[in-house]
Amino acid sequence: MAARTPFPRDSEAKLQHILHHAANVFAELGYERASIRDLSRVTGVSLSGLYYYFRSKQNLLYLIQLKAFTDILQSLQNRLLGVSDPQERFRIFIHNHLEYFLSHPAEMKVLSHEEDALEKPYRSEIAAIKRRYYNLAREIFDDLLGERSGAGVNPRIAVLSLYGMMNWIYKWHNPKVDPDARQLSENIAAIFLYGVLNSPKSTRHSRESDLTLERVAIGK
Repeated sequence: MAARTPFPRDSEAKLQHILHHAANVFAELGYERASIRDLSRVTGVSLSGLYYYFRSKQNLLYLIQLKAFTDILQSLQNRLLGVSDPQERFRIFIHNHLEYFLSHPAEMKVLSHEEDALEKPYRSEIAAIKRRYYNLAREIFDDLLGERSGAGVNPRIAVLSLYGMMNWIYKWHNPKVDPDARQLSENIAAIFLYGVLNSPKSTRHSRESDLTLERVAIGK
């Protein structure tokens, strides 16, 4: 488990400190196995001090998910301001998502694996903000399709498939050999915009290049 870290003095900074390290603990041990004592040991905050910032372990899981979805949604809305080109908005959506989750792997794992651990009313509140995020993604994708919306593409399946692709990246992404968030988002956007076989040359990789990355990944 992660080592104990210095505790900040500012109240808001303290809360963010707790949420960050709690996400690490939940990601490592799982929500059910993690205890408040584990959180106290890692954050350097007493048990009574922790309960000043959250009411229960359920409330803490809710706060982690709320912060993650709020941050990523707000960042996306800010980045989309003044951008009207459908393809550019689509690329911004993908890059924003990947950039956040590659820099917050513990939160990403918690969001992916502990969704069902939330109970009412927290589950419905998180579901509401997730719907807002999905609806914005759907709006971006619908604009992208434009007049081609009748070409046999089911927008719901397409958007949910894209989320599935992006949310599972933490399982395989290796920063030593894999692209950063921007390059990765360009590759994923190319798959959706052009298809695998028709991807532009700038996103293609030779077999020799792939073999080189594989050798680095396995230490050869």
